[in-house]
Amino acid sequence: MSPIQEIIQKVSASHGTERIALLPILQAIYKNNHVLTEEDMIEVARELDISAAHVYGTATFYSFLETQKSGKYIIRLCKTITCMMHGKNIILQELERLLKIKPGQTTPDGIFTLTETNCLGQCHKGPAMLVNDTPHTDLTPENIREIIDKYRREALQ
Repeated sequence: MSPIQEIIQKVSASHGTERIALLPILQAIYKNNHVLTEEDMIEVARELDISAAHVYGTATFYSFLETQKSGKYIIRLCKTITCMMHGKNIILQELERLLKIKPGQTTPDGIFTLTETNCLGQCHKGPAMLVNDTPHTDLTPENIREIIDKYRREALQ
């Protein structure tokens, strides 16, 4: 049994093998592998007896699931109007300057991927971003430098 089949069976034990189990299965595979490959999605489709197109559509609809290899740390900067009004564009410029990449790109060393995403539920503390699952709020160019330096040090340990 492949590692993907093991994940599917484990999740299916608590969520079943109906279509409703698709998202929890994709989340579990992503949590384990940090990417959903084409092969993974085909295997999920086979196991749940649904089309690969449906699996792919679900995987690409959700911004917290990645179908392309990403950096160790995925930076998701909120792009809502509230965060924009609180200085999101300045934060994005600083991230681009520090990382030397644009949204949708990964640093050459594979440490960071920069993306913009819809609301993170932190509007009262914007601008906000997630680094993997860790929220960072009340962002300024100064604390962005500190945050990036912290993750860079962690990646090199």
